[in-house]
Amino acid sequence: MATYTTPPSSLMLMYATSTVHAQDLTPSILSFNSHNKPTFSLYPLVVRTRKSELKWANLCSHRDPKHVVVAALAAEAELAEDDEEKEVAGEGAIATASVPSKPKKGKAALPLKMDRIRSKRFLEIQKLRENKKEYDLKTAISLLKEMTSTKFVETAEAHFRLNIDPKYNDQQLRATVNLPKGTGQTVKVAVLTQGEKFDEAKNAGADIVGGEDLIEQIKGGFMEFDKLIASPDMMVKVASLGKILGPRGLMPNPKAGTVTPNIPQAIEEFKKGKVEYRADKTGIVHIPFGKIDFSEDDLLVNFLAAVKSVETNKPKGAKGVYWKSAHICTSMGPSIKLNIREMLDYKLPSNV
Repeated sequence: MATYTTPPSSLMLMYATSTVHAQDLTPSILSFNSHNKPTFSLYPLVVRTRKSELKWANLCSHRDPKHVVVAALAAEAELAEDDEEKEVAGEGAIATASVPSKPKKGKAALPLKMDRIRSKRFLEIQKLRENKKEYDLKTAISLLKEMTSTKFVETAEAHFRLNIDPKYNDQQLRATVNLPKGTGQTVKVAVLTQGEKFDEAKNAGADIVGGEDLIEQIKGGFMEFDKLIASPDMMVKVASLGKILGPRGLMPNPKAGTVTPNIPQAIEEFKKGKVEYRADKTGIVHIPFGKIDFSEDDLLVNFLAAVKSVETNKPKGAKGVYWKSAHICTSMGPSIKLNIREMLDYKLPSNV
């Protein structure tokens, strides 16, 4: 009698009974034939190990020489089934791997996701500049004028990323800058005042002048102005317009220069090119500094005035490196990255 032992925790016993004939058995099993007619009675005790291998657990012959206990038949049949399953799985994997993916064409083949939704015009002018290169100021202004290709006159914009967190009061940035060469836009100014200053505002060139009557018009939806200036004595009444003017950025504010006792001067400054700016919640300042049809020297003068204003109005709570990055672009064009050190040290030529 032969015995095969394995740890009890790794075994599962299977019991089966059947009667088979010689033609159903493999040659290895037929070696157990007795001298009489080859008919067998199976009472197999089959061991399954952790690795799913079937082995004989106990082989013993009966006293009757016509019968023999065979444990290999069930094992051999199950092993054959496992082999068939592996072959089918292998064929499926090969078939899946052999199917080639279709090559992408057009915008779908572009590496950057944002470029896939850009227009053909944008993708063409984007090739004029290197993506990660830092340009000196003079070269960047010249390149900016070359990259315009729209049917209307675009605005030149500056975007400064600063090392500030506006959620803290001592790191908020809101101020104004007087662009020496103007903005290139016609600004419509409305004034809220009363008494003697009413006539002063009209004589200074205000497009709309009013008091309580103008406040009621604004509450009714009147918004045909670009700037709203108010005298200090009107702010108690203007407070009721906060929900209407605040989201549009038109609410008068002393920091923006739109709440002042000197109304004629404020009107003149905004007409000539005074621009209000503030840092957004991510610490980025956006400032328009002219039109793309300005000369390069005029754009350069306006840009440096904007840089000086941002540097002068640095918040008290700003720590470490103040300037993180600087870009310029047109309204509908790609941005051009500037060399910050060269930008801050740049000095205008004497003939400008």
